[in-house]
Amino acid sequence: MGSQVISRRQFLSMAALSLGGIALRPWLDQPSGRIAALEVPAAEKIGRVLGGNVEVKARPDEASPTVKILPEDSLVVWLAEGIGSRPLWNDQRYVETPDGYIYAANLQPVRNLPNQPLTVLPDPQGMWVEVTVPYVDLQLANPPARSPWLDYTNTPRLYYSQVMWADQIKTGELGQTLYRVSDRYGSFGDYFWADAQAFHQLQAEEISPINPQVTDKLVVVDLTYQTLACLEGDSEVYFCRVSTGPKLNSKSKSGGEWATPLGKHTIWRKLISVHMTGGTTGGGYDLAGIGWTTLFASKGMAIHSTFWHNSFGTPHSHGCVNCKPEDALWIFRWTLPTVPAEPGDITLSGQGSTKVLVKET
Repeated sequence: MGSQVISRRQFLSMAALSLGGIALRPWLDQPSGRIAALEVPAAEKIGRVLGGNVEVKARPDEASPTVKILPEDSLVVWLAEGIGSRPLWNDQRYVETPDGYIYAANLQPVRNLPNQPLTVLPDPQGMWVEVTVPYVDLQLANPPARSPWLDYTNTPRLYYSQVMWADQIKTGELGQTLYRVSDRYGSFGDYFWADAQAFHQLQAEEISPINPQVTDKLVVVDLTYQTLACLEGDSEVYFCRVSTGPKLNSKSKSGGEWATPLGKHTIWRKLISVHMTGGTTGGGYDLAGIGWTTLFASKGMAIHSTFWHNSFGTPHSHGCVNCKPEDALWIFRWTLPTVPAEPGDITLSGQGSTKVLVKET
């Protein structure tokens, strides 16, 4: 968090160690379809604890007494967000909860919006679905596990805002309707059963293009201020905070491996959702269901939705431009080329693609 970049693999590894190791992975031995319902605080806005061992402070100040310590995926009522004190860190935001204050970067803002499950797929091939609850537990439908991230968890889950492909429906042993979900693109071949109430079927109007008739569009990413702006001609039509890779140090050349590349790039591929993998053991990442992915540079660097941190406004990526889910969706819909729901993936280079300017101020 803060100015420190931590990989998803490291994040998962530390979480697993805090739970006492990953030797057995007991979830592989559970009966298929036996998935317990999620208990969620009754509140409009909820915070999901990221990383585990997160301190609740008496005041929005790192030096104040610790009221309690929360494990990963704990859910808290999100009352308000404001400025506090955390010396030596770029981000100074805290979230007020009924029990005290939590450093905002340690909480994913989520909602609990369960859905009425479908009993029949609208298309025999499947449908795009988005997680609209804090998290949903998964049961592997086709053991053995294949994706690297499954080696780092005792409780495989999908989290609020992740986007997956659902292609089967069944009734589980506890009576719930279950969807079989997977990564349609970039998959290692894993399929999961999950409570259907957790998923909202994406509708055509939710992903329809924004101002597709306008061709004079430009995305500007500012590495200094960690912001992104969408321009139509000289008019700014959208603005948000983002998290990029670290800035390249021109003297020491440090940060080059994960730096977001400067210059003007061209969007060359867009996907509604993709499984992202990269890096090396110990310093890489393996992420399922990354929604609203807009690839603009070599080495797979993209603008995309992010659920594993809340440090927007601070460098925190391996070169991609991390966005809040709602920001990533807007950018995905606005940029060219447009992407149809079927197949939810388009590759186009040259004319007809929006430019992305990455700069330092």
